[in-house]
Amino acid sequence: MRDRANEVRIRINDGITVPQVRLIDEKGEQLGIKPIAFAQEYAAEHNLDLVEVAAQSDPPVCRIMNYSKYRYELELKAKQARKHQSQIVIKEIKFRPKVGVHDYETKKGHVVRFLQHKDKVKVTIMFRGREMVHPERGEMLLLRLAEDVKEFGIIESKPLQDGRNMVMMLGPVK
Repeated sequence: MRDRANEVRIRINDGITVPQVRLIDEKGEQLGIKPIAFAQEYAAEHNLDLVEVAAQSDPPVCRIMNYSKYRYELELKAKQARKHQSQIVIKEIKFRPKVGVHDYETKKGHVVRFLQHKDKVKVTIMFRGREMVHPERGEMLLLRLAEDVKEFGIIESKPLQDGRNMVMMLGPVK
């Protein structure tokens, strides 16, 4: 006899115990509508679990199966599905409007590397003080960068002023 922790109780939402269930055996064949006691005994005889698979139907549908093996297979399928998904990673690189030539080239190299790794890049120009008077300088810098990396990435969103920052999104070329 199984211990109380493994005992199966089938209940409908209002808490009433169901007297009968539609039973499906371990091979997937329907055994018909059977009393709940018969279903529990059948599961115990075959050393398997009685699992409710459709509570909404009348009578509820129960299946005889190895529940731990079933859960393991579901986890494997979920893991495989996650494995084939591509994660979208957004990298950010920050510039100042008065960036030096060497700094620009270094950061452009980082942007190219990010785009080659199929990551999106958020390019930000940070303005301070009186630099806010000339936002066109920041826009020109962003467009120049987009032109320099056009073989690796495309502009997903045009340069937009956002307070003291100007932001542009670059995506990898498909």
